Amino acid sequence: MKIGLIGSGVITDAFIQASLEVENVECIAIYSRKEETARKIVDKYQVKQIYTDYQSMLSDENLNFIYIASPNNLHYEHAIKALENGKNVICEKPFTSTVKEAEKIIALAKSKNLYLFEAITTIHFPNFQKIKEAIPLLGAMKLVQCNFSQYSSRYDRLLTGEVANVFNPAYSAGSLADLNIYNLHFAAGLFGEPGQVRYFANMAENGIDTSGIALLKYEGFICECTGAKDSYSPSSIILQGTKGYIKMNGPPSECPSFELGLGNTVKYFNEHTHSNRLVYEIIQFEEMFHLNNYKRCCELMDHSLRVVRMAEAARKYAKILFPADLVE
Repeated sequence: MKIGLIGSGVITDAFIQASLEVENVECIAIYSRKEETARKIVDKYQVKQIYTDYQSMLSDENLNFIYIASPNNLHYEHAIKALENGKNVICEKPFTSTVKEAEKIIALAKSKNLYLFEAITTIHFPNFQKIKEAIPLLGAMKLVQCNFSQYSSRYDRLLTGEVANVFNPAYSAGSLADLNIYNLHFAAGLFGEPGQVRYFANMAENGIDTSGIALLKYEGFICECTGAKDSYSPSSIILQGTKGYIKMNGPPSECPSFELGLGNTVKYFNEHTHSNRLVYEIIQFEEMFHLNNYKRCCELMDHSLRVVRMAEAARKYAKILFPADLVE
């Protein structure tokens, strides 16, 4: 995998670090509108090429993947252009702003037999797979509680009238898109798409959600997904069944250690061996690409589409509007 990068922020830095731990993966180019913005990445990791024109990077025959870590509202635009130019894509979460956008890029990827991955850590963790295997032991599922709360310093700025990208509807942002999306992936990865989605949000004056609770109604049980950027609590996930429980001790973006309680017995698990949480997804992307396992890629695209549908249903219930919603 020869990867061209879009974005020079913290997540791009972490992605490059993770790629260094995976064989047959190399980040060799980066696109930025301003060369000086990308220079720190190039100097730190010896990335070979800087592009200030996106089309020029897409024309680079040495690249076969584009990693998209641009603002949320640009994911679709950058992905569609990459696919049109025959490049495989790794797109940071959230996948797209709307269901319509997700359907279009997935259809294009499938028509060209190109790989299209959402860089969502949650469903690729060994601990997540271990939890999935343990769920039948819990009996009939009754309640699932997911909480990813992380106070943002940018919220302080929002209170003074300064709107950062993460709290700007124009950037397809907000607490649901930034944090709660991990909870939605966790739920969809274990249980599929719910029958009903409701979202109750704390809203800023500009119409963006700073925190909120999504209620997912599955057959026989309810899943509560809490995400907050305006307040803080320890993040965790609890799955309650008629015969036992699973408690994950941390956010779904990391899926750290978890405990399995059955009767009077509690067992503790942690299958993780890498400190960089992005390593696991990159390992799986490389393996699918190397082994030409396009069937699995299609399954993951379908999963991402389910989550976009859930997120859009939640937004619409809370009356959160993005500019992408107005595009015909």
